[in-house]
Amino acid sequence: MNETIRELLARVGGLPVAVTELEDAADLYAAGLSSFASVQLMLAIEEAFDIEFPDSLLNRKSFASISAIEQTVAQIVKAREAA
Repeated sequence: MNETIRELLARVGGLPVAVTELEDAADLYAAGLSSFASVQLMLAIEEAFDIEFPDSLLNRKSFASISAIEQTVAQIVKAREAA
């Protein structure tokens, strides 16, 4: 999952730094992630993992770092599997 998120971030994140340079816990907004890019990233993640972000998880915290994105995606997948 981490590798896929990193690939998507590199493709649509528009970051001025290489994704490979970022730690999993690095603040993506401090690294240059814009609000527009976070929406593009969300759409790419939804497509890649065949999920849909619920409104409750559409916030800055969910996309704050690669680790946060991983945790959010895992939470959505787990909820879907439990349903």
